[in-house]
Amino acid sequence: MAEKVSLTYRILKKHLVSGTLSPGEKISIKIDQTLTQDATGTMAYLQFESLGVDRVATKLSVSYIDHNTLQNGFMNADDHRYLQSIAARYGIHLSRAGNGICHQVHLERFGVPGETLLGSDSHTPTAGGLGMIAIGAGGLDVALAMAGKPFNLTAPEVIGVHLKGSLPPWVSAKDVILEVLRRLTVKGGVGKVMEYFGGGVKSLTVPERAVITNMGAELGATTSIFPSDDVTHSFLKAQKRGKSWKKMPAAGKEAYHKVITIDLRDLQPLVAAPHSPDNVKTMVEVEGTPVNQVCIGSCTNSS
Repeated sequence: MAEKVSLTYRILKKHLVSGTLSPGEKISIKIDQTLTQDATGTMAYLQFESLGVDRVATKLSVSYIDHNTLQNGFMNADDHRYLQSIAARYGIHLSRAGNGICHQVHLERFGVPGETLLGSDSHTPTAGGLGMIAIGAGGLDVALAMAGKPFNLTAPEVIGVHLKGSLPPWVSAKDVILEVLRRLTVKGGVGKVMEYFGGGVKSLTVPERAVITNMGAELGATTSIFPSDDVTHSFLKAQKRGKSWKKMPAAGKEAYHKVITIDLRDLQPLVAAPHSPDNVKTMVEVEGTPVNQVCIGSCTNSS
């Protein structure tokens, strides 16, 4: 039997510190986990130090070194030594350069369904693929969360994305989020959370779900989230973290402020053309376009 309250609002209610859970209202929520990366983390930790607390107050905080890893001068190296010292002093996990991209590593090693994650990177919602409320924020917000302070936000509308069927050959999870962007545009998710539900969800692996929640940031959405189900459990067991799994089912259609339906069987390979992620074309439409340069690598497809 489907839940009558969205997964988003169930998690927010469990973490609510103050305010009314109604779209547009100001609320404060407790943050369980934080992440930073080295391009934004240095400033965040300088702000954290100024708060005068002795240790981090979250369940878990992780400092990733994964962005400015080229040592072609003294600045990056100095930042990394500072990040190492801060982690040792305040009880923060440190992920050294070479361990991997923060969002992917956090999904595999630390993400917990039903918990909240605040990160100083816009693609923190990747962890929504595990059933977390994962939000990208400014460094000061993350610093305050590490000190045990609540995070302030506007209670979002929840858009239900009803997935049906399964992906045909040569179509990937990236095409799912491109289809959402094609329909809603880069401003279509502002003030909203995208929550995925329906029979098509079980056909997607956790890395595929994470591709979709990662690029949900391009919608302007507060975050995106998938339910935590047997697929999630299998993923966590494969990471030797089966004990972290919690069942977090999706809601029924009536729980959402708006519902859009995507039949995965109808999708075809898509591409975001210049100069915006919502300028989505089919591969057939761009066939024959001259290609002068190719750059392989993406935050969204990091798995």
